[in-house]
Amino acid sequence: MTPTLAIIYFSGTGHTAQLAEAIRSAASAQVTVEPHRIVGTDIVNGRFRCDKALDMIDAAAGVVFGSPTFMGGPAAEFKAFADATSDRWSTQAWRNKVAAGFTSGSCPNGDQSYTLNYFSVLAAQHGMLWCNLDLACGHNPSGLNRLGTQLGLASQGNAGVVPESDLLTAAHLGRRVADLLVRLSR
Repeated sequence: MTPTLAIIYFSGTGHTAQLAEAIRSAASAQVTVEPHRIVGTDIVNGRFRCDKALDMIDAAAGVVFGSPTFMGGPAAEFKAFADATSDRWSTQAWRNKVAAGFTSGSCPNGDQSYTLNYFSVLAAQHGMLWCNLDLACGHNPSGLNRLGTQLGLASQGNAGVVPESDLLTAAHLGRRVADLLVRLSR
């Protein structure tokens, strides 16, 4: 049976959505991919209320978290999703699922590493297995991982344009997570 990878993300300007699509496209060559973009109607009175998205992650073998970095962390919309996972945390329902993360910002640093750290801690709280970005910065002839984060994908774009090297890094992350899911499913 082919493993399923969930991608749950928020995108305010479209940068994060472009990265999610690159991850989805690359991973879908090996696994079934189910993305969910967090939208305003998913949030009711400040709480994430989309059982379909939570059920999708329940059924998946892995999940990739994504959010732009706002004020040194994930966007409030993603945080509302994370807070809504506490029922699953208390039962460790997502234990041993593979997890990874990606973020975007308008500055080359912009504290994106804090958002990736947030994702990895969220995964650790759920007992998930973190899949990092296995690309050394500055040593890849294709320019992958140009911002030099190892924990996950950090991207920097402006005016709706995501650099090609960041989209290629997103595709690499998608293939890496899919490879791991396939190996673990054997």
